[in-house]
Amino acid sequence: MEVYDPDKRKILSALCHGACFFSSTIVSVGIPIVILMVTDDPVVKANAKEALNFQITVFLWALVGVFLMFVLIGFAILALLFIFSLIAPIVAIISVLADPDLRYRYNFIFHFA
Repeated sequence: MEVYDPDKRKILSALCHGACFFSSTIVSVGIPIVILMVTDDPVVKANAKEALNFQITVFLWALVGVFLMFVLIGFAILALLFIFSLIAPIVAIISVLADPDLRYRYNFIFHFA
């Protein structure tokens, strides 16, 4: 079994989950994709995939919320999505910084990969 640097693992995993705070455009998805392609660490790869799943899920729910704004329930969906998209990555970052071997899994998201 190959030994990986726990500090590097913490930083890369936290960067994957924190990428959503950099921008709501290509950067938030691009950082986990680049880390996924560059690293050989299985824990970092798992965290990068989970961060991508989170970003895709938030995007899909935002589309649903915008579409349902005509029915007025969309405003509630978007408000809850905003709160979730702020709190969930912070919990993920704290979790992966506390335990470098943790493959963090978000609740309430779709898992595509």
